[in-house]
Amino acid sequence: MAKGDPGASTRGRRAAPRSRKAVTGDPELVQLLTPAGERIDSVTGPDGTEYRVDFTDEEYRGLYRDLVIVRKLDAEATALQRQGELGLWASLLGQEAAQVGSGRALRAQDMAFPTYREHGVLYCRGIDPIMPLGLFRGVDQGGWDPNEFKFNMYTIVIGAQTLHATGYAMGVTMDGRTGGENGEAVIAYFGDGATSQGDVNESFVWASVFNAPLVFFCQNNQYAISEPLERQTRVPLYRRAAGFGFPGIRVDGNDVLATYAVTRHALDNARNGQGPTLIEAYTYRMGAHTTSDDPTRYRIASEVEAWQAKDPIARMKAFLERAKIADEGFFADVDEQARREAIDLRERVLAMPDPKPVTMFDHVYPNGSPLLDEQRAQFNKYFDSFEGSAH
Repeated sequence: MAKGDPGASTRGRRAAPRSRKAVTGDPELVQLLTPAGERIDSVTGPDGTEYRVDFTDEEYRGLYRDLVIVRKLDAEATALQRQGELGLWASLLGQEAAQVGSGRALRAQDMAFPTYREHGVLYCRGIDPIMPLGLFRGVDQGGWDPNEFKFNMYTIVIGAQTLHATGYAMGVTMDGRTGGENGEAVIAYFGDGATSQGDVNESFVWASVFNAPLVFFCQNNQYAISEPLERQTRVPLYRRAAGFGFPGIRVDGNDVLATYAVTRHALDNARNGQGPTLIEAYTYRMGAHTTSDDPTRYRIASEVEAWQAKDPIARMKAFLERAKIADEGFFADVDEQARREAIDLRERVLAMPDPKPVTMFDHVYPNGSPLLDEQRAQFNKYFDSFEGSAH
């Protein structure tokens, strides 16, 4: 599948099941693919919107490929950290469908503001997956050109990126870059824990009153580090949007098809001047919050096992098999491609050179600074005082 729009092609479409409501146990949850891999043609959301996707067989296979590769690269990064090659890693294990579905729903001109876990969205935006590993290895500042990839740099401060996204989206409106399919929309990613931060709630206020072309995408993985959801809110997170004056919707975050449909609809509403939307992607963090975390201290094994039965990759594979869209040869080829890409990523990470200490002064200001020059000179003098030093 091309890395642009998985719904762009209209040829070779396969007949889908009749339209009906998904049986999820949650009437407010939008779902197009059950955990058993049963395809639902369309679902009417609580807001009355009909959600559906219409992909070719190749596009369905492409989504599966994305899911598998993203998980494999993420697992490789976790292994690198355990082996001392990265200082830290924030795994996305279990959240692949939320990220791939929303990432593929973005149009080329749309801008994304991530946290520190959106490796799947980064992959869908065509960014080399080694980029964030430089940050977590400590050899660079994790920087790439946000304008080139329409993907802002990783944000470590919880919730701060929602303020950045809101300001950017307000600028999109002021610059007249909304209206029609060519209009620009913005998406801000954050977790359920961030919804307790003042930054996020302030962003809701500003985005609402300025009718910003912004989608707030909350990956509710059930835990704010170690704090469960019930300690954070008395109502479903998506309902908070109503208090700020814009719509909210909950989607099955382990369903890549529903995530795509809901996100594309919200983005198109935003780009056409209909203001912000809050999407709560209901999913689960199968691994640790980061590699410095021990989730066994605050959750039980049976809970993890229950969510493993809803695994987003197994679900998509079951659908492909049920619909006879893919065979064992295809699945083997995808696994092999993922393995090769993971090996390549590992080799490139290990080959990363350690930066010279003085380079910390580079790129602080675009045109330099007298004060910075003075600090650099003082540092060089100090560093030269050590025998055998090298800047």
